[in-house]
Amino acid sequence: MSNTFDALWVTTSGSLKRFDQPLQRYLRQQTAIAQWQYVQTQDEPSSLEIAVQLLQDYLESCARPLHLAGHGTGGLVALLCARRSPELVKSLTLLSVGAHLSLDWIAHYYFHLHLLGCDRDRVLLHMVRDLFGEQKPVIAKALAQRLQQDLDHSPSPNSLLKTIDLPQRDVPVPMLVCSSQDDLVIDKREIQGWAPWLKNCDRLWQCPGGRHFFHYFYPQIVGDQILDFWGSTLAQVTIPGALVSNNNA
Repeated sequence: MSNTFDALWVTTSGSLKRFDQPLQRYLRQQTAIAQWQYVQTQDEPSSLEIAVQLLQDYLESCARPLHLAGHGTGGLVALLCARRSPELVKSLTLLSVGAHLSLDWIAHYYFHLHLLGCDRDRVLLHMVRDLFGEQKPVIAKALAQRLQQDLDHSPSPNSLLKTIDLPQRDVPVPMLVCSSQDDLVIDKREIQGWAPWLKNCDRLWQCPGGRHFFHYFYPQIVGDQILDFWGSTLAQVTIPGALVSNNNA
């Protein structure tokens, strides 16, 4: 199967994907990028493995390796797929993915749910302040509803019962890790934790603001960093032999 795009944005959240759109629009001005989305219903068990396998199946149907990019759990799925099948991936761009791979806003939520001892709605409003900054009440309520939808449908490895610590190791493709200097979830320590795993071709970059969804507030400066990184991978040796199948997620 031929593909007319060079990059694939990976998302696992139907309720939060709108915050990826300004950056995607900016990137499309310079390159061809498509979106791949994993949709999980409440009746299905939360499973990163299923999402990773479906993404791998999709990449195997493409004519050539692609740049993968994703925010949060979407970035984690892209990373796990790149580890499993590096021959299918040209590069990996992670936004708000820390060195402790399972750490996400949902883990942050459950920590505060136990710490504050409040009901779900109040903790979600607290999460809105942490993730987006202070908002008008009507906007904060709408954002809290989107976060609640993500809680119900995300394949995040974290739950009310437990959090899972995923093992960290190297990623065998060029990698860009982006975060925000004022992100309360993926903080400075989480970004510095990537250092032992970086290759010479890898990059770490922090946006000056924007909190957890910094790419929504600063799509141009984030996009310029990504485009420059993708351009730099042209000089890298890619892994040949992308697999081709008729499976499509």
